[in-house]
Amino acid sequence: MAKNAAQKFVPDDALDELIDGLRQPEMMISPKYFYDEQGSQLFDEITRLPEYYPTETELGIMQDNIGDIASLVGRQASLIEFGSGSSLKTRILLEHLDELAAYVPVDISEDHLRQTAQRIRDEFPDLDVLPVVADFTQPFQLPSPRVMPVRNVVYFPGSTIGNFTNDAARELLGVMHGEAGAGGALLIGVDLQKDPDIIERAYNDSAGVTAEFNRNMLRHLNREFGADFDLEAFAHCAEYNEAEGRIEIRLVSEQDQEFTVGGESFSISKDESILTEYSHKYTLDGFAAMAERAGFRVARVWMDEARLFSVQYLVRD
Repeated sequence: MAKNAAQKFVPDDALDELIDGLRQPEMMISPKYFYDEQGSQLFDEITRLPEYYPTETELGIMQDNIGDIASLVGRQASLIEFGSGSSLKTRILLEHLDELAAYVPVDISEDHLRQTAQRIRDEFPDLDVLPVVADFTQPFQLPSPRVMPVRNVVYFPGSTIGNFTNDAARELLGVMHGEAGAGGALLIGVDLQKDPDIIERAYNDSAGVTAEFNRNMLRHLNREFGADFDLEAFAHCAEYNEAEGRIEIRLVSEQDQEFTVGGESFSISKDESILTEYSHKYTLDGFAAMAERAGFRVARVWMDEARLFSVQYLVRD
């Protein structure tokens, strides 16, 4: 395999995981199935919507504090981005980090990842770009860069950590701890608790892009697993659960219906739902405590003036 080729990811137990989720008292589907090529493009569109505050706010924090961030990362680091997306925020880092040893974007959507990696290569021709197609919730093998890195810095922007339950988030932080290695660090975007109206507007945009992004998950499963979901028979719903500190996103059945996944039939009644995503919003103390249990210590926190969002630099203890 060529050094800069994307490594192929084959999810051995994906169908079992999917069916197990649909057997739960409330049906659920992992949010990782949002991100086929079309889903990745729709999410990029969401990040540009006026109601969706996280992306622009995080970009502003990065731009305002990039000197401090680059100083903490140091020279000749390997930047490992979990869930690379379109790498918009990553470009700020790539332009300012000192003698970066390698950039390793990791994503489950192979086509989107290849396109992103090629754009980065075109913009930064001297940079060693090593894409890895993987489910980053599980440990994966890091590629070997041309230059030995001084340290590994895992980068996880966008507060994607909030998409996981608290237990799963701790487990993911544990994976990041392992990939960072001795002397490594984690640079992460963390969405903060705030006025619920601001949060709900971000996930119920007036243009309906988030609704289409949610339903596209079913289109992805129809193609990838031979399922037969009727996309038009489900409505998007996103509501903030204040007690749990999270937005909860569902696909609500608009009629009594049946569908098939992997040869197994399922029934869902009108107004019943399939849970597709949580997006937890954290307090600073709550996130620090969770990170500590995974072996990280919060070294620095940067926030916008309204304290909507934070970018945090964590080091391995």
